[in-house]
Amino acid sequence: MADSVFVGIDVAKAELVVHIRPANEHMTVANDESGWGTLISRLSDLRPVRIVLEATGGYEAGVGVALAGAKLPVALVNPRQVRDFARSTGQLAKTDRLDAAMLALFAERIQPPVTVWPDDELQLLQDLLGRRRQLVAMRSVERERRPRAPRAAQGSVDRHISFLSAEIQDCEHALQTAINASPTWRAKVRHLRTIPGVGLVCAVTMLVFFTMLGPSSREQVSKLIGVAPLNCDSGTMKGRRIIWGGRAHVRSVLYMAALSAIRFNPVIHDLYHRLLQQRKPTRVALIACARKLGHILRAVWLTHTPWHHSASNS
Repeated sequence: MADSVFVGIDVAKAELVVHIRPANEHMTVANDESGWGTLISRLSDLRPVRIVLEATGGYEAGVGVALAGAKLPVALVNPRQVRDFARSTGQLAKTDRLDAAMLALFAERIQPPVTVWPDDELQLLQDLLGRRRQLVAMRSVERERRPRAPRAAQGSVDRHISFLSAEIQDCEHALQTAINASPTWRAKVRHLRTIPGVGLVCAVTMLVFFTMLGPSSREQVSKLIGVAPLNCDSGTMKGRRIIWGGRAHVRSVLYMAALSAIRFNPVIHDLYHRLLQQRKPTRVALIACARKLGHILRAVWLTHTPWHHSASNS
């Protein structure tokens, strides 16, 4: 490992601050196509073991895709994980150069898995799903505001809710159009929607999630969604199992599908009521149903076959 190279990139809207270990070399390039090209030229010669950058609300997408397209090993990581790592080393100060250096150290010590970056078609699905989430959130705010709105504002709120509902329908239509344009995706979504309780948004969300994740075990999928109960034990103390972390938007969609599946999917229905009979709290039973539904979705996605009741009992 003495000659191995690890790179950290601190991403901002306008620029990329880069740190290269073990040479302790710094460089700054623009966060645009010209800067990405300069960075690729430099890093291609170094052949790094890992390049790490943080998720920054979308500013990292362009450089990440560019580096991955150049066959460089790029890992996208959670900023909270890196900050916890920095604190564990005693590094409390924060500047762009220090952050880039810490990301390079994180790359060397942790070596997170290389991220699968979406192609243009998959990015389109992500963008449409993301926009739909924004519209649904805005509509929820307006619906909560409506009962308390003064009479003079109620008409405006109602019109805005109608507008947002129409925009949500347009997003869902665009999702269906994008799916129909790909025979492979069309077949996968059709198979996923054979599972009772799973609609278009859930099917496309899980299609994107599984495609980006790649081959993974049931336990890994549950943890990454955030529906896996985690131990909280110490010595003789046995704490309550809790869920933590994961991809909140995937978990939210899976919860909503689980609520529907409890009514219409015999496997999820039986599991839910069996847990209630065992005096499990309702929330615990719902999480277990969401986890089971995630496993069923994963099995259908892996096997490329429609859902069968008997296969879900295993």
